[in-house]
Amino acid sequence: MTGRNWTELFFLDEAVAMAAGHRPCAYCRRSNYNAFSDAWGGRLKAPQMDTVLHAARAVHGARALQTHHADAATLPAGTFIKTTEINLLTTEAALPYSPSGYGAPKSRPTGNVIVLTAQPMIDVLRRGYAPKLHHTAG
Repeated sequence: MTGRNWTELFFLDEAVAMAAGHRPCAYCRRSNYNAFSDAWGGRLKAPQMDTVLHAARAVHGARALQTHHADAATLPAGTFIKTTEINLLTTEAALPYSPSGYGAPKSRPTGNVIVLTAQPMIDVLRRGYAPKLHHTAG
């Protein structure tokens, strides 16, 4: 651990971290943070982004996370969705997620799906930020 003002968090990959509402670290992953900030719009500092992300992700007063529905065709690569299982969307496919990695690619779903990635993160993905993925993503 760093001994600084934050807790180091470990996720399978950056797409999972983003779905959980976490941006790249401005201290240890500066170039990724800068690219993320640029895709965000470059106007907010890290603590301000964190406030927006928390509000978009957490259900106020409950130990639960917000989800929403969207047409799968409108969602960018890097978005996590839930159908009968949890999947990471790529440009062409859906990758089944498990804590140890991704499964074999499946057809990208069509129609309405439950979206696990918060809207501000989806906006960042749409603006071109590409999260670093676990090697099992292909």
